[in-house]
Amino acid sequence: MVKTALIVDDSTTMRQMVAFTLREAGFEVVEAEHGQDALDKIAGRRINVVITDLNMPVMDGFTFIKNVRAMAALKFVPILMLTTESQLSKKEQGKAAGATGWIVKPFDPEKLLQTIAKVLP
Repeated sequence: MVKTALIVDDSTTMRQMVAFTLREAGFEVVEAEHGQDALDKIAGRRINVVITDLNMPVMDGFTFIKNVRAMAALKFVPILMLTTESQLSKKEQGKAAGATGWIVKPFDPEKLLQTIAKVLP
């Protein structure tokens, strides 16, 4: 069964780079520009892993994660933050919101795939 990844980032270039990496690894990919766009796009879909930025317009990554964790169908889906932020306080906020892991941009495609492999059931 093909696994589906949701990529949430306001940078088109970043979304395309992550999507390319995941598609090459066999994932189906859903792309969204910000948290609200992502929530709209995942309604009724099966998502296996979420990769989200933190700083986005409309709905930031922390708010998006809290919304995802409130959804019964996605409560336990792994969520990775992929962001330029690296402060411990931000990582703690992400963990408190429900993030599974944290990757600092720029990302290494191989490390991203290894991290996803670790968090996927």
